[in-house]
Amino acid sequence: MREPILVINAGSSSIKFSVFETMPDRSLTAGAHGQVDGLGAKTGTPARIEVTDAQGGKLADGTIAGHDHRAAMTAIHDWFAAHVGSEAGFAGVGHRVVHGGSAYAEPVLIDDTVLAALEALVPLAPLHEPHNIAAIRAVAAVAPNVPQVACFDTAFHHDAPPLAQEFGLPRALTAKGIRRYGFHGLSYEYIVSALPRVAPECAGKKKLIVAHLGNGASMCAIADGRSIASTMGFTAVDGLVMGTRTGTLDPGVILYLLAQEGMDAKAVEHLIYSQSGLLGVSGLSSDMRTLLASDRAEAKEAVDLFVYRIGRELGSLTAALGGLDAFIFTAGIGEHAPEIRARVCNAAAWIGITLDETANAAGGPRISRADAKVSAWVIPTDENLMIARHTRALLDGKDASRS
Repeated sequence: MREPILVINAGSSSIKFSVFETMPDRSLTAGAHGQVDGLGAKTGTPARIEVTDAQGGKLADGTIAGHDHRAAMTAIHDWFAAHVGSEAGFAGVGHRVVHGGSAYAEPVLIDDTVLAALEALVPLAPLHEPHNIAAIRAVAAVAPNVPQVACFDTAFHHDAPPLAQEFGLPRALTAKGIRRYGFHGLSYEYIVSALPRVAPECAGKKKLIVAHLGNGASMCAIADGRSIASTMGFTAVDGLVMGTRTGTLDPGVILYLLAQEGMDAKAVEHLIYSQSGLLGVSGLSSDMRTLLASDRAEAKEAVDLFVYRIGRELGSLTAALGGLDAFIFTAGIGEHAPEIRARVCNAAAWIGITLDETANAAGGPRISRADAKVSAWVIPTDENLMIARHTRALLDGKDASRS
């Protein structure tokens, strides 16, 4: 039996999905993948589904009936059920869920109790959690007998040192769950799992910093495979400058915007999540490729700020670790922007990173010189595979970290 696992990453206007086939040894191999775009629109252009095979060949490209998550999941389920060949279509569905709060330190099979707990977490991730929940409900409506698994972006950081999770707020507030959670945990967990294969000298009892640099960007200090500190905190807007998010911002700025600029909470939320970061500083684009190709001064300034903030956080996270053995780039910018990697590494020469320019231009995996005190690497992340592993492991009653 193929026992395919469907992985869902749901946003407000799109659902990205991947299928992983189960091999006889219970390992997983990537199959078809794609996305449904155009969700949320009331009129106008219809939503579309696109499916691609593992080799990049187009399998489907067409419109769907409806614009909500249920319509999207119906289209995904119907297409794959016809091609997978089983009645339900999938052995299980794994969901990327941004926030697991204080309760969830590991993936969990979804039932009514879990779903209610996720609903209660919406105030902690209002721009992400509702869409994750909508996708879960949509799958349940289309295929009620297929088990679903929630995999949390916060789980990897759950056992970080207590002081790394704490804000300087009254205990009455921190007792309500106001603390640093950290995000991109599925990416960091995958990188740790890939080290024995890609960079065995970094595996085991090593002090690492991983930079997940994409439209959303964060960095994590990792020791002995565990999260020690992360740049993201209570929400996924904290830390580094990102595509459209501010990153670290003095809370006094928020108070000023409320009191002096007449903005309300929704306007501030839109500003710090959707109008700031690389887009806000450059006035041009949130896409690093566009900024690097531009000769505008504002675009250069946005790139400079992005690199500067990485350098600042690198120093902070190294202090949290008490030293550093290796620095790892991953995600869209980290994997595909050698100029950014070079600038970050050259600025970090003080810490012992010595860039190998030829290796960096080639994309690594190792991009530091052999004699560098601190090694630097490029390791592609695969959050979808991590979700599929967790889903497969829960269905098999095993621990995914050992699979």
